[in-house]
Amino acid sequence: MTFRGLGTALITPFTDSGALDENALARFVDFQIDGGVDFLVPCGTTGENPALTAVEHRRVVELVVRQANGRVPVLAGAGSNNTARAVELAEQAIDLGAAGVLTITPYYNKPTPDGLRRHFGMQAEAIEKKKAGFPMIMYNVPGRTGVNMTAETTLRMAAEIPNIIGVKEASANLEQIMMVIRDRPDGFLVLSGDDAWTLPLIGAGADGLVSVASNEIPRLMSELVTAALRGDFATARAVHYRVLPLLTGNFMESNPIPVKAACKLLGIIDSDTVRSPLAPIAKGNREKLEAILRECGLLDTAAAS
Repeated sequence: MTFRGLGTALITPFTDSGALDENALARFVDFQIDGGVDFLVPCGTTGENPALTAVEHRRVVELVVRQANGRVPVLAGAGSNNTARAVELAEQAIDLGAAGVLTITPYYNKPTPDGLRRHFGMQAEAIEKKKAGFPMIMYNVPGRTGVNMTAETTLRMAAEIPNIIGVKEASANLEQIMMVIRDRPDGFLVLSGDDAWTLPLIGAGADGLVSVASNEIPRLMSELVTAALRGDFATARAVHYRVLPLLTGNFMESNPIPVKAACKLLGIIDSDTVRSPLAPIAKGNREKLEAILRECGLLDTAAAS
């Protein structure tokens, strides 16, 4: 399964002036791959995709695919609350050499279950016409979108649409996620969309994680996920509880504000600029974040983590 394991929901580095920093992005891709991640996910929420122009979205996917150079697969963000735009982004990802697409439930529109099946079905059909068997993973995050995709809806699409190969679940509804894990077709991936839920979800049978925290600590998150997937829960628990303050601290303000600030504190990127309507991290929260990094033993070991 290509997208089993740890994927990083990549931040998009900007310069202090707010321009796309292509050199920083290339270095960041290498940092992730050197840290042991299994796949890369550009142009998602953590990548500030709503604040990217269409040209920048294309360029980010292009750069990540080029820099990865086949070392790990790229699962490109191709979500929109406009079905035609979602189709366009998926077709573009195929043209740019991505290995799959991640596509979110439409936000703001608040579609019904039938609307969700229609949206994802139309996107999957267009993908199949362009490149047979090209994989698509759905993303359920009701806290961001205002709509929850039920287990019933997820399972129906998993059964009926062959190139929908998985779901990234960030509903924080354990019962719902376990129902998907229990009743999914063979080979259908269930990925955690919440770092702090990864350990229990893999214990329940999930296949991995699309992570925010692996932007900061790819090696540690890889160790956690790899250990849990091989059933070494003692090792996985040790890592989980060591970094748990960071896994939750990354959301003290809207993602990706804290994770970018932490990456700068750790020396991973030079600028923690976020684009409006996001704002720089508050001074007090920056201090809290620095304290968390010290508590987790990360500031002095950034290069090794």
